[in-house]
Amino acid sequence: MGQAAFMQTRTVFIISDSTGITVQTLTKSLLSQFDDIAFDVKLIRYVDTEEKAIETVKKINAALKETHTKPIIFDTVVNEKLSTILAEADGLRFDVLGMYLTPLQMELASPISAKVGLSHSKQSNQGYESRIDAVHFAMENDDGAKISHYDKADLILVGVSRCGKTPTCLYLALQFGIYAANYPITEEDMEDLSLPKPLKAHKDKLFGLTIAPDRLSLIRNERRANSKYASLRQCENEVREVEAIYRRFQIPYINTTDISIEEISATILDKIGHKRQ
Repeated sequence: MGQAAFMQTRTVFIISDSTGITVQTLTKSLLSQFDDIAFDVKLIRYVDTEEKAIETVKKINAALKETHTKPIIFDTVVNEKLSTILAEADGLRFDVLGMYLTPLQMELASPISAKVGLSHSKQSNQGYESRIDAVHFAMENDDGAKISHYDKADLILVGVSRCGKTPTCLYLALQFGIYAANYPITEEDMEDLSLPKPLKAHKDKLFGLTIAPDRLSLIRNERRANSKYASLRQCENEVREVEAIYRRFQIPYINTTDISIEEISATILDKIGHKRQ
């Protein structure tokens, strides 16, 4: 029997009085630290009435009876009555906002507003709209589609095909409002180890991605199985050449083989500076 057959499974409830984006992101980061446990994550959004809170407690208690193991609960419900109801659930509960708001209230000598979903309310519409505009920019400028718009870009990701450029651009746009374009460096561009013409005027905006050739081959085979494009030799050649271009033109770059989109994006932001929100 494989190792997975003996893996412990724990039920996790993520509870929010709004969209759940904030607590979902935090929970994902925390749970990712435990490689030997499988988590059955249940997201419950818009718990904004006493009836919904009571129903949520019933679901948590039912999970305990089914699994015979305490569910883990992460919540960002700010209403005191609803929070009190959730506290009655049979599980290990983390009141995510309460952990920070209580000491902050004491230090600042100021009461909290207790407004539901404040971080995603109309007060943040301007930032939200900016991020959506950035997403549109990333989609319109994907894969070298519109090189005439590079003057508006905060960042231009470059690299071989299927090394992670598109998802990274979209993540940077949606999370941080970064106007990110991407340009694929092809075999033709690598012949003389020079920068493609559309990139030369924007060298200060370039950031390179690279990847292990064997991993690249696996990814490409999912798209074009048993093709020259996906062959290990082709992938080895392209990765070697594109990294030579990075070194020749002093383009900062990162290896994406074993790291997440979040980690790739954080590294890029450290290099270029956080220009937008």
